[in-house]
Amino acid sequence: MFIPTLRNLCDEEQEKTFLEPTLRGEIIGCYAQTELAHGSDVQNLLTTATYDSSTESFIINTPEIGATKWWIGDLGLYCNHAAVFAQLIINGKRYGVHAFLVPIRDPKTLLPLKGIEVGDIGPKHGFQTKDNGYVIFNNIRIPRRNMLMKYHVVSKEGEYSLKGDEKISYATMLITRSNITKILANCITKVCTIVTRYSISRTQFKNSKGV
Repeated sequence: MFIPTLRNLCDEEQEKTFLEPTLRGEIIGCYAQTELAHGSDVQNLLTTATYDSSTESFIINTPEIGATKWWIGDLGLYCNHAAVFAQLIINGKRYGVHAFLVPIRDPKTLLPLKGIEVGDIGPKHGFQTKDNGYVIFNNIRIPRRNMLMKYHVVSKEGEYSLKGDEKISYATMLITRSNITKILANCITKVCTIVTRYSISRTQFKNSKGV
């Protein structure tokens, strides 16, 4: 989900800065939308991204335990960046949820960066091989251009402008859920085929001759 997010939301300059290194394997990223207190209710996510025009940076913060990014695939052990969905705040005004590219770990040592608490969420039912993780941000500063700005732009002075439908930010999740439905349909088809063939060939009781 990380690469489609960059393809969908990066402007041309950001594609060179973020997408190309990702395709080369230099950036290993994850899609950090879901929170401990919010899943599909994206508009009410609690993580904040407050713009500071004096330093041209965003301050990414986890204001309470419910804002902990949770169940994020590939975050538990090795991702060094995350596409973080957070409430954009400029001069005290909220502009809704937007996507920000936030460094998580040192790309060489994989140790968490200062001010970031990150780890695996532990045992899970049904999908143990996936390192679903959590992350908590303690006022992490990122450059202004780390906000993905193909459709939403914040100027150096803190002026906000919209160049497309604000719902485009959720495109990656919508596409992924559609693909999951297709995958499940294929899986069910295979299961039904196997069960049907087995039920035809399986002999459950002996016949009158003991065979």
